[in-house]
Amino acid sequence: MNKDPNAYKTIGEVAKILGLNSQKRKMIQTHTIRYWEKEFKQIKPKILNGKRRYYDTKNIELLKKVHFLLKEQGMTINGVKKILDNKEPLKLDESLNNSIKAKNLKNRLNKISNIIKEIKGFK
Repeated sequence: MNKDPNAYKTIGEVAKILGLNSQKRKMIQTHTIRYWEKEFKQIKPKILNGKRRYYDTKNIELLKKVHFLLKEQGMTINGVKKILDNKEPLKLDESLNNSIKAKNLKNRLNKISNIIKEIKGFK
């Protein structure tokens, strides 16, 4: 039986969605999500009996944004807090993200090419 995509997810399921796996032990790192809950007041899972956390789609999307900004963009926690407090919607467009990466890669290749030209000029 497949779970409804809009159904609440456990912390383990959310960690899998975010790809929070330990490289060494291949275990899911749920402690990262609990830490982010403490740091970002916008993340509010439902905590039911037994203190189990359940996340709705809104919280999962917010966690995806936090993960993207911290892990992919290299932002600090304070920087992400400022963005989340800004109240403007942050869209995680994968094609935009890829174009940013491609642009950065192109800039790096241009710099490397210029360095190679300079080195050849010294010969």
